[in-house]
Amino acid sequence: MLARAVAHISESALNHNLSALSGCAGVPLLLPIKAEAYGHGLQLVAGLAAAHPEVWGLAVATPAEAQAVARLSLGKPVVLLTPPAPEELTALADLGVRLPVGTLAEAEALPAHAVAHLKVDTGMNRLGARPGEAVHIGQRLAERGLLEGAYTHFASADEPDLSFSQEQFRKFQGVLAHLPPVLAHAANGGGVLSFGRLPGMSLARPGLASYGFAPEHLRSVLALRPVMTLRARVNQVHTVYAGESVSYGGLWTAPRDTQAAVIGVGYADGYPRNATLKASVLIGGERRRVLGRICMDQMMVDVTGLNVQPGDWAELWGNGKITVSNVAEWSGTIEYEVLTGLGVRAERVKSE
Repeated sequence: MLARAVAHISESALNHNLSALSGCAGVPLLLPIKAEAYGHGLQLVAGLAAAHPEVWGLAVATPAEAQAVARLSLGKPVVLLTPPAPEELTALADLGVRLPVGTLAEAEALPAHAVAHLKVDTGMNRLGARPGEAVHIGQRLAERGLLEGAYTHFASADEPDLSFSQEQFRKFQGVLAHLPPVLAHAANGGGVLSFGRLPGMSLARPGLASYGFAPEHLRSVLALRPVMTLRARVNQVHTVYAGESVSYGGLWTAPRDTQAAVIGVGYADGYPRNATLKASVLIGGERRRVLGRICMDQMMVDVTGLNVQPGDWAELWGNGKITVSNVAEWSGTIEYEVLTGLGVRAERVKSE
């Protein structure tokens, strides 16, 4: 069957971003590819990233993701960032997955052949051990010969005020001072762009920045390139006559006879319904508005005066006149949510 929507994943844009971010951080990358590589396709991005010389390893959020990536045998370490269930430990360790440890109980439960990364909670208050406890857990892991890495997560490194992130980093450094040498990692995308080289760090973990997006006040630090371009097919073109409404609730009424193209993507595919009456797409070489309420499987677009036929493509976002940031703004959300919400009905394909 022909794809109704296609997400083109640019290998050159991804490689550009990874090289730029690694250069800025001064260390190799532990690339987050959780949530289907931020919507870009888990296996596709894993393969592309593993071939990049500045990618040390691949970071995931769930045991199922860790298992899937480890079984690809890409030759790069796979690091699980959130704790698995006790009954999953042996299978993950057998695959060589680096396991997160944030409590003493988790440390003691590890099998003898596990490789651990100590999670230190320096202020995010989500996962991990507070600094004093983390030292004890890390030393216990080291005694067992299981400790490879230690990490923390910045809660606000993408904000202009970096005082809280600086305090977090001081706490993390205090923990590292009481441990044997480990692979230390702390900087997310905001951390890399805000701080650059962080002393004592072995790796950096830029997530959304790797896929081309940064907070507005940090966009001048590096010229990042959006990796995904999303296109969808035109299913039908028809006339909406003056005075007729379009879509559910009749939110838009044609002031004149209007040619409408029905595009085969909607909120079930991850295009936000909240972008209704604000969104536009690129079609027929022009930027045109979406008419009425965005539907589950489709949206209607004004193509009056354009030569648009069924089977033509519309660009919903990319690296041009309409970006994911635009769609996020229209929807009252963030780029993370737009990208990770892209559904499985959109085919992911590699492009140059």
